[in-house]
Amino acid sequence: MSAPRSVVLCLAPGVEDALLPQLPDAGLVVVARPAGAAEAAAAVQRLRPDVLLASADPRWVDGALLLAAASARTTALVLAEGEAGRRHAAALGVREPLDASVSGRELRDRLARSVPDAPDDVAPAPVTAPSGRGRVTAVWGPAGAPGRTTTAIALAAEIAASGTPTALVDADTTGAAVAPALALLDEAPGLAAACRLAAAEALTGHELDRVAQRHRGATADLAVLTGIGRPSRWPELSADRMGTVLERCRDWVAHTVVDAGYNLEADEEIVSDLFAPRRNAATLAAVQAADVVVAVGAADPIGLARFVRAYGDLVELVDPSRIRPVITKVRRSAVGLAPGAQIRASLARFAGIEEVTLVPSDPSACDAALLTGRSLPDAAPRASAVAALRGLAADHLVDAPPVPARRPRALRRLLPV
Repeated sequence: MSAPRSVVLCLAPGVEDALLPQLPDAGLVVVARPAGAAEAAAAVQRLRPDVLLASADPRWVDGALLLAAASARTTALVLAEGEAGRRHAAALGVREPLDASVSGRELRDRLARSVPDAPDDVAPAPVTAPSGRGRVTAVWGPAGAPGRTTTAIALAAEIAASGTPTALVDADTTGAAVAPALALLDEAPGLAAACRLAAAEALTGHELDRVAQRHRGATADLAVLTGIGRPSRWPELSADRMGTVLERCRDWVAHTVVDAGYNLEADEEIVSDLFAPRRNAATLAAVQAADVVVAVGAADPIGLARFVRAYGDLVELVDPSRIRPVITKVRRSAVGLAPGAQIRASLARFAGIEEVTLVPSDPSACDAALLTGRSLPDAAPRASAVAALRGLAADHLVDAPPVPARRPRALRRLLPV
């Protein structure tokens, strides 16, 4: 008899009540019963269960949750109830959802086909993004203005300059700054409009074109979903809505860069209502849905201490292999002699970080970008800070174009003209 498999349940109450007594027949042991898709994504990343059972409803399953399951190598089974449930499952790319009335024995048979027992010496297949779909990069960093927005704009500009259609999303619910940094009007925040359309199941590529603003730079253009102008509007950016927006962005553009907030607290302890909105839901949804998380810290004693502490919270939500640490404002005056070597040694000792991108301090270039409402690469293309971020984008974020085959010179002479 095979060992029981662990399962996370993210089901509608009626479906969960009917299925829960039958789980022993399916060989499943419940390890978590989160109250929504965002909490389920965090539970999957933390617990890495064998199976995820989720109801086909925007409240219980979204793209971010399915991506979290794929990253954790968890088998995700979606239970659809009625035509609306099947439509939602199809929108998420689930080809064969289970009926919500599935029995424990039927569930066991489906798992036997979906999750065969692999030999111990066989490594699991690598998880890759769906072919033909866009990528998402989240730029995150702890409190204290380490340079999240400047880094996000610069990376988006570098990706767009490579010829990749790129969108920039401002998901910072406490201090949205992309719009003023790029001299864009933000009277009607584009991200809030996209979230409202997502809640109404009306968000399409055409609608994203309509609510986004265009920033036309010297080398490339960006589609920008501006952030909320007042922090009090944070309930508009719920986890479900944010996850849906990022899923639609994958079909809209080839690469989406998200300027995320700093706070990673799930705040369950301070909210008595399990179904109430979460203050940090947009940030959590962004980092969990991203293919790559660029973690930004500041190169000074306070900034590095904050980064090391917050980095521990980040790796509980995101696989470390998806994180690219970046330390900005590197200078001798704040760190001492050989600042790069000291920073690398400190991060390796206290956070276990072996690879980090160091961005030199260049206040003149940053001031020029803010004064003119441009990205850092446009305002100061030869700045040392731009060179460091350009290398990060080229190495980890931009897909290298295929090299066209060339015929040998001697062969070309023999071919008829």
